[in-house]
Amino acid sequence: MTYEGVIAQAQRLADAPYTPRPDDLPAPLRALTYDGYRAIAFRPEAAPRLGRFFSAQMFHRGFLHGKRVALFLQPKSGPPQPIAYRPGLFDLGGALAGQDFSPELGFAGFRLHYAFDRGRPEAQEEFLVFLGASYFRLRGRGQEYGLSARGAAIGTGLPQPEEFPDFTAFWICEPDSEGGAVTIFALLDSPSLAGAYRFVVEPGDPSRLSVAATLHPRKTIERLGLAPLTSMFLHGQNGPGARGAQALDDFRPQVHDSDGLVVAKPGDRLWRPLLNGRAVAQVSSFEVDPLEGFGLLQRERDFAAYLDVEARQEARPGLWVAPGRGFGAGAVQLYEIPSREEYADNIVAAFVARAPLRAGSPLALGYTLTTVGREPDASLPGHLARVVSTRIGSPDTLRPVSPPIPGRRLFVVDFEGPALPADGAGLAPEVSASAGTLVDPVLERVRQTGGWRLYVEWRPPVAMPPGDVILRAQLMREGRAVSETWDAAA
Repeated sequence: MTYEGVIAQAQRLADAPYTPRPDDLPAPLRALTYDGYRAIAFRPEAAPRLGRFFSAQMFHRGFLHGKRVALFLQPKSGPPQPIAYRPGLFDLGGALAGQDFSPELGFAGFRLHYAFDRGRPEAQEEFLVFLGASYFRLRGRGQEYGLSARGAAIGTGLPQPEEFPDFTAFWICEPDSEGGAVTIFALLDSPSLAGAYRFVVEPGDPSRLSVAATLHPRKTIERLGLAPLTSMFLHGQNGPGARGAQALDDFRPQVHDSDGLVVAKPGDRLWRPLLNGRAVAQVSSFEVDPLEGFGLLQRERDFAAYLDVEARQEARPGLWVAPGRGFGAGAVQLYEIPSREEYADNIVAAFVARAPLRAGSPLALGYTLTTVGREPDASLPGHLARVVSTRIGSPDTLRPVSPPIPGRRLFVVDFEGPALPADGAGLAPEVSASAGTLVDPVLERVRQTGGWRLYVEWRPPVAMPPGDVILRAQLMREGRAVSETWDAAA
């Protein structure tokens, strides 16, 4: 199997009406609980080896992962070899004790393991997972799984239900014996499109995944999310969240897999802190032409910010999308869903082209996903100072006014980076608000970190507009931007 062969399969699928996959999950597997499914364990000794440094393990079908995925190993020469299901591959756990399933059962997905210490090829760690719809997770050395990527997002944020395409087949290619990369082909199918994917993944610190895709739409798609990322944000530095949001009664100061969106275009890089607690979901759109990159990041990297011994959210990776072929004029769209449950992903970010994808017009894509840990990080473009924290509180204790002004808030934004002069010479904030007024911006040197802190008070308008009020700030020096654009919702 070659990438061109998968493209031909996707074209044939798209030329025919969509056929849903059969709902043939055996009843005992359908009845599994979350704990019952987690008790199923692949036997590591049965893992197919991929060169010296890689191996693959499969996921059993059951619980929420009922759809069958066809898996193949592609040797360096010759035809692909189907990976056959057999019960001996798994310890089925107590809930399935004594059960036996047909070899036709197949698998729900797979994961790859890699020897990050190449001097110990037998000591392999999981670093990449494909499981469920078109979702996959990638981590770098020393990181914990966090946010997910997807093959495609269709109709995210529209009034009608979102469509979730499925990866239906994978071909895992045998790597060179001493190689540090592995190639995977994938076939995607959904009512609106069929697609072929080639993933070339290089695990390490960071891990990188190069994606090539050819999408064949069956129908016109008004909102197609390219290189979509999905994450979780419950609460963070910016308090309980949106105006009027109910605070979470949580001993942990912060709970999230990502704390902000970065969007880069020539000459500017924007940081949007994530927000929870709105009454309804919201889509924010950031126009880019051209796009230099975007990503959902986890900038807060200290354990003391989370205090969660098991989750280790300080070790969750960000993912940075560097676009290549097929990304033209459009917008990075951020979809934030109100949530009070940390096990539910409620954040989606994706690039959406300005023009819809027309039926019968294939789209060829190329982009790279890179894991991001502690910053500064060479994967992100530009040398602008970063926004490292956004904190919000009442200004009454620091700046009381008479008579009181209801609804006013104090925003405290920290910037760090070598572009900021230690003596502050020529450094000044530039601030704006889409409604209301930002007053009395003050910059202060933070000697403890070497950065600069902006204090600015927002005073609401007499009549609040619907939706968010957008506040912006950027540090300037002699008329030139030296920081990211802080773009926050009030």
